Amino acid sequence: MSVLHRFYLFFLFTKFFHCYKISYVLKNAKLAPNHAIKNINSLNLLSENKKENYYYCGENKVALVTGAGRGIGREIAKMLAKSVSHVICISRTQKSCDSVVDEIKSFGYESSGYAGDVSKKEEISEVINKILTEHKNVDILVNNAGITRDNLFLRMKNDEWEDVLRTNLNSLFYITQPISKRMINNRYGRIINISSIVGLTGNVGQANYSSSKAGVIGFTKSLAKELASRNITVNAIAPGFISSDMTDKISEQIKVTKYSKNK
Repeated sequence: MSVLHRFYLFFLFTKFFHCYKISYVLKNAKLAPNHAIKNINSLNLLSENKKENYYYCGENKVALVTGAGRGIGREIAKMLAKSVSHVICISRTQKSCDSVVDEIKSFGYESSGYAGDVSKKEEISEVINKILTEHKNVDILVNNAGITRDNLFLRMKNDEWEDVLRTNLNSLFYITQPISKRMINNRYGRIINISSIVGLTGNVGQANYSSSKAGVIGFTKSLAKELASRNITVNAIAPGFISSDMTDKISEQIKVTKYSKNK
């Protein structure tokens, strides 16, 4: 099963049980009834003439995906477009934004794109403020943007460390804080953070990447506890090796070292 199908099954699970405040990434998560939910029988599918049935998230739901211009993020955005009213795509360049938005619109779904570097606090904060001005609600946030700058630890340069931490971890703080405030006001939110298996196992040549992805897991667990009472769930997905534009840049030595151990 591909990571995208796992993502969708995971999202279906959390939505189907949305009558509870849950976050299954917590080892001892407690269930609390959500009195704001009027009707738990809300499992609606898209029209039967679709090639595949996708879980319908509800009327007027808006999803935001970072790193949507390529790879996993692009596919997540395309799949979510089938289940929400509007998908907001953030990517580093306007060209990559336009590309994914045009593809989504070609299928008959609603989407908009915003160019911004998630690693730069001032730049991405301006983008998020613009999004929150133009959209009343952001119901689903997928923090997917990530990069690699692989090198053996003793050879790793400061910028290789800092670039990865700023993009893969700091950006979650920059983006999630203002989005979660809007979710709290709306009493609804689903936050999904894309981590990595190396955040759990570590890997030779990826001290920076592994640290950032381990940080994503810690961030997810803490935020899940803070926001559960507000009808906001926070979860993380830790994919293994997925062929994408980003992983194509990983050296064969690192691929062999890492993924042969995880078979």
